[in-house]
Amino acid sequence: MSGHVIDRVIGEIDRAADEIVALAADLVRVPTINPPGEAYEPCARLVADRLRRSGFEVEYLVADGRPEHTSRFPRVNVVGAWRGATRGPLIHLNGHTDVVPAGGGWTVDPFAGVVRDGRIYGRGACDMKAGLAAAMFAAEALRRARVALAGTIEISGTVDEESGGFAGVAWLAERGRIAHGKTDYVIIPEPLNVNRICIGHRGVYWVELTLHGRIAHGSMPFLGVSAIDGMARVLEAIRTELRPALAARVTRMPVVPEGARHATINVNGIEGGQPVDGIQTPCVADRCRAVFDRRFLLEEGLESSQREIDTLVQRALASMPAVGYELRDLMIVHPVVTPDGSPLVAALDGAIQRVLGRPAQLVASPGTYDHKHVAGIAGVPHCVAYGPGELELAHQPDESCRIEDLVNATKVLALAALRLMEIG
Repeated sequence: MSGHVIDRVIGEIDRAADEIVALAADLVRVPTINPPGEAYEPCARLVADRLRRSGFEVEYLVADGRPEHTSRFPRVNVVGAWRGATRGPLIHLNGHTDVVPAGGGWTVDPFAGVVRDGRIYGRGACDMKAGLAAAMFAAEALRRARVALAGTIEISGTVDEESGGFAGVAWLAERGRIAHGKTDYVIIPEPLNVNRICIGHRGVYWVELTLHGRIAHGSMPFLGVSAIDGMARVLEAIRTELRPALAARVTRMPVVPEGARHATINVNGIEGGQPVDGIQTPCVADRCRAVFDRRFLLEEGLESSQREIDTLVQRALASMPAVGYELRDLMIVHPVVTPDGSPLVAALDGAIQRVLGRPAQLVASPGTYDHKHVAGIAGVPHCVAYGPGELELAHQPDESCRIEDLVNATKVLALAALRLMEIG
C-alpha cells in the first residue's frame, strides 16, 4: 500500500468532513426507535440511496418469518456490495440502524441531529449511526480516491441489535448472507472509542426464577407459605454469597471498564403477590418471580454458571421445603473473542497508529453486540468492533459523538480495508 494512495484517501476524507457529519445527522433524524421498531424501512432506504451513489449494488433483506417482523413494524435490513476488478477478501462493515427510546433529561431534540461545539447530538449519534456513517464514507473515500479494489467491500444496515439482533445480523447469518468461506472479515463500528479495537465480549445468562408458595388469608399468614419470603432468602444469598464469589473472579479478556472484568449478576426485576396499585386483597403471596442477568466469563462457561445458581436457590430455600421453584432460561450468549494474531486486528492497529499517532488499545465489551452472531451463527472468526463514539454516552440523555472522532474513524476504516485487501 503506497504512501501516495494513503495520502489520497486521507485527503478525500478531510475534504468530505462536512458530508460525513451531514450523513450522520441525517441518520439520527430518522427515529428508528426499538422497541417497537419504528422507521426501519425509511432508514434502510436512506442507507441504500447513499450506497448506490457510491457504486454499490444494493439489496433489501426483510426478516420474513421472524415474530418481530410485522406489517406495522417491518424488519428491513439493507446490504450493499462493491466488488473490485480483481479477486481478494470480502470485508463486511456492519452497523445497526435501531436506537433505544430517547427517555427524558434531554436539552436538545433527540431526533433533530443537532451539530454544535464539535459534536453531533441525538439518540443514536454515538450508538451507532456515527459508526455507520463512518463505514459508508470510508468506502466512498476509496471510490473518490480511485482505488482499484482487490476484493469486495460490503456495508450493511441491520435492525434490532438493541433487542438481540435476531431479525438483523442473526437473520442474515442464518441465510448465509454473512458466512464462513464467503465473508473474510467483519468490522462493526460500535462506539468503543476511536483508539480502541474491541475483540469480544463476556457471556450472558438471563434466567427467570419462579417460586411457588401457598395462598392464605393475610390476617392469618401462618396458614400460608409466602413465595415472597422465599425470594427474600434467595436475594440475600445472592448478596452475601454469590456476589462476593463473582467479584473474586477475573477474566483474562481485556474487558472495560475494569469492574466488568469480574463476573457479575444483576436483579433485573421482581414480581410477586397482588399488584401494588390494584385492588387490595388480604392474601399471602403464593407466587413470586425474578429475572437475573448473569454475565459470565470465558473461563467460567455456561454450565457451571447455571449449576451455581441452581445450587444457591436450593440452599437458600432449604429451610422452606414448602416453597417450590422453577428456573427458566431466557437468553444465553456465549463469550466470543477474536483469534490471536488476526490480520483484522493488525490492519486496524496499523491504521490507528497512522491516523492517531499511537498504538491501538485492545478491549473487550462489558455487554454483547452482534459479534455473537457473526462468530456463533456465521462462523466468521475475524470479527471486531471499531468505531467512533464514547461508550459511556450511549443510551444517555444528550447522547453525542465528537466530530473529530467520526472523521478519524472514517480514515482508520478506509486504511484498514486497504491493508486487508493488500494482504488478502
